[in-house]
Amino acid sequence: MNKQKYTMKDKAFWNIVIGLGTSAFFIFGTMYSMQPILPILTKNYDITISFASLSMSLTTVGLIIGLIVIGFLSDLKGRTFFIHFSIISTACLLFIIPMMNSFLLIIFFRLLQGFTLAGVLGAALAYMTEEIDQKHVGFAATLYIACNSLGGMIGRFITGFLAEAISWQIALYILGAFGLLTFVFVFLTLPKSMHFERSTGNFTEEMKGFLVHFKNPTLLLMFGLGIVLQVSFTGMWTFLPFHLLDAPYELSLQQISYFYFAYSLGVVGAPIAGLFASKYRLSTIRITGIVFLVLGLLITLGKSLFAIIIGLCIICLGFFVSHSIATATVSQEAQHHKGSASSIYLVAYYIGVSTGTTLLVPLWEKFGWHGIVLFTTILPITYVIIVKLTQFQMNKVTSH
Repeated sequence: MNKQKYTMKDKAFWNIVIGLGTSAFFIFGTMYSMQPILPILTKNYDITISFASLSMSLTTVGLIIGLIVIGFLSDLKGRTFFIHFSIISTACLLFIIPMMNSFLLIIFFRLLQGFTLAGVLGAALAYMTEEIDQKHVGFAATLYIACNSLGGMIGRFITGFLAEAISWQIALYILGAFGLLTFVFVFLTLPKSMHFERSTGNFTEEMKGFLVHFKNPTLLLMFGLGIVLQVSFTGMWTFLPFHLLDAPYELSLQQISYFYFAYSLGVVGAPIAGLFASKYRLSTIRITGIVFLVLGLLITLGKSLFAIIIGLCIICLGFFVSHSIATATVSQEAQHHKGSASSIYLVAYYIGVSTGTTLLVPLWEKFGWHGIVLFTTILPITYVIIVKLTQFQMNKVTSH
């Protein structure tokens, strides 16, 4: 007789929610930990902004590779091993990276760390859907996604604040220590998989199921949107510290680190989107989120710090609303191999992270903050127009 899946009444349910939520908090904190200290890295290692940004973009390259490899392997070998592996290996690398005197070695280990990050990201949601009762999995997933946002916010804040107060190396050591504690907690409390079913299809069949998503025009548009959203969002956050370090603001990194609390709007963004999703069309909510994102970006052109703070809050709200609805659209549109469709969206999403970090450097160097804002507002607007024209054409064809 099959065992019942966990509900909110079970202790194991809360062990899963707290364990995977803490894991996500740590993983996302690590992923974005280098972003606020890029100005320090350029000075300490006497390197260009473009070279320093590789500590972020190469991490996402490693993450993309990891999502593909670990996502496939976890379907064959199970989820919990890769979750445990991800946490402990990521934590260990946080103790290694600060010891490196060469920036080339730093970006090598950040590339490797990107791969290790993928264990949690590639297996956690699949584990949740397998082990938690369908009536309660939505609540668990919402808390998990909220922890993603919190981790990204606190990770940036800790490294940005401590980098100037003490050193960026100490900031990473503290993050690594938290990772070790997280590993111990998750290892001791996360229930073993009870409902995991090993993939029975061969590699060729799995690849066919994977590639069929690229024949779906709606899914292709959502994959592209994942890239566009992150290019705009990550591009803005990457160059914000440089903008605020310059005149007329001349803020310290400690002061700049407080701006990352605007990310807290992202924590409520996903639940807000979920609330409206039951009442309005997903496309309407998604476009509304993009409008907020663009509006927030334009507000950051204001000269006052207050305007910038308001703009950042609106950006975070708009981004997480549109991102969560894009994710829901992918799951809804994929008729089979839904896990593969979600993985492709995640890969596209992190391609956007990598692109927004490094490829916008020439814009910053030539046009400054105005150039970054102009590009990151025009890009999503243009893409929405392309999506609408494409969908109009598709509807026109099907009506005939």
